[in-house]
Amino acid sequence: MSENQANYTLFDHLLELRTRLLKAVVSVLVVFCCLAYFAQDIYQYLAQPLLETMPVGAQMIATDVASPFFAPFKLTIVLSIFIAIPFILYQVWAFVAPGLYKNEKRLIAPLMLGSTLLFYAGVSFAYFVVFPLAFAFFNSVAPEGVTIATDISSYLDFVLKLFFAFGAAFEIPIAIILMCWTGMTTTQSLRSKRPYVVVGAFVIGMLLTPPDIISQTLLALPMLLLFEVGLIIASFYQNKEQEEVAPEDT
Repeated sequence: MSENQANYTLFDHLLELRTRLLKAVVSVLVVFCCLAYFAQDIYQYLAQPLLETMPVGAQMIATDVASPFFAPFKLTIVLSIFIAIPFILYQVWAFVAPGLYKNEKRLIAPLMLGSTLLFYAGVSFAYFVVFPLAFAFFNSVAPEGVTIATDISSYLDFVLKLFFAFGAAFEIPIAIILMCWTGMTTTQSLRSKRPYVVVGAFVIGMLLTPPDIISQTLLALPMLLLFEVGLIIASFYQNKEQEEVAPEDT
């Protein structure tokens, strides 16, 4: 931390925080303005996994008068936030970085980049893998004589919940690294609890996904894989820290 930064008052920090927040909000608004014209096309793209699995002649409906406008509008806002996440995280980094030590900066910067990529990976996995399988299953088990006509607002709420669920689940490696780095636990302790982690992954999959075994399994399996990835990376950081500390103890 430099001498100028050490002399910052609380008011200076609040001004800096306000500036960073304004920049983050402006970035979302800029992206939204660029995407607003394509709101209907974006919603059509989002609905494609469902439309491709619906029976011939079935279609989506709008039960509210304003749904045809507000559903694409809401989706565009959420997408704008998703796209602006790297810039938002950069503003967070720019605000906290001056107060971090050099070794903390070496860890936090890759973690912020990794968390962004993992979140995008989780959303992509949900859209390209989970949605086609889950919607095909739902449509195949519809009772005889039931006409499938999904409301566009209900569909949007449903897929956004899954996006956030899979995006958050894919952050497991980051959570493991942070827990090991802060001393909350160790990789050896987590490995010994692997059977409980397996059960917990399927329980979380059951709670965060629709009540079908396909969605539950498609969330639980990546979580278990990412758990192992997190252990490997956390072990690397632990070993590196031990190597740095060892010369000091001798």
